Amino acid sequence: MKISKYIAAFLFVATLAACSSSEEVLTGEGNVTLEFDNAYNSSDLLLETTPYSANDTEKIKINKVKYIVSNIRLETATGTIFTYPKNESYFIVDENTNSSQFITLKNVPEDDYTKVTFGIGVDQEKYLEGATGQGDFLAKAQEAGMMWSWQAGYKFMVFEGTYTSENTTTETAFAFHMGSHGTAVDNYKEVSLDLTNSARVRTDLTPVIHVVSDVSNILDGTTKFFLDDAAQIHVDGVKSPQIATNVSAMFVIDHVHN
Repeated sequence: MKISKYIAAFLFVATLAACSSSEEVLTGEGNVTLEFDNAYNSSDLLLETTPYSANDTEKIKINKVKYIVSNIRLETATGTIFTYPKNESYFIVDENTNSSQFITLKNVPEDDYTKVTFGIGVDQEKYLEGATGQGDFLAKAQEAGMMWSWQAGYKFMVFEGTYTSENTTTETAFAFHMGSHGTAVDNYKEVSLDLTNSARVRTDLTPVIHVVSDVSNILDGTTKFFLDDAAQIHVDGVKSPQIATNVSAMFVIDHVHN
């Protein structure tokens, strides 16, 4: 009986040791890529050529979609949060520039991440650092046409094209530009998305988080916009916050590729 007990105890300890040695110890750093894939409803977004139904009476052709992505954070199932360095965390996604749609975060601690959070636009904390506190991003935003002026602030989203309707039979330009209006109106929004499967960041493994951005939500979201009512919306204390809410709801996770 004693021998049997010793054997059982030995097997138990051996099993624990085997389990312990098989656990992955994560101490390094790796990269992760966020892919922003713009769509219109269930279709891939095509610029300038394809007419899309904006609502029952209006059709649009889109020629420009740009938005600022910022302040990216990754979270694990146990609540561990990695915040990407703030001064490096401002990006412009441009449908006309394929490379801009892939944001690669470097030196991310190895872990299995299950949630991503990012901002749309530039937060007040960053804006209030003044022009010199913006670093290289200010020049990039100016070059990309993502600013009105320093006093008026950044354009967080640019959505432009032409439209026709039952009442407007000739193609007519539309332009929705959304951003904070200095410090008077803060339209910065954060988006938090649960991943479909964990993003396994390792030194030798760079997962790609595929984010689909349904731009139809800009016109047809919480607030429905008719271009015949207003085809040009820029600095607007009432409509700009409504556009910001619509934009913040247009993102979903399609999949994660490890």
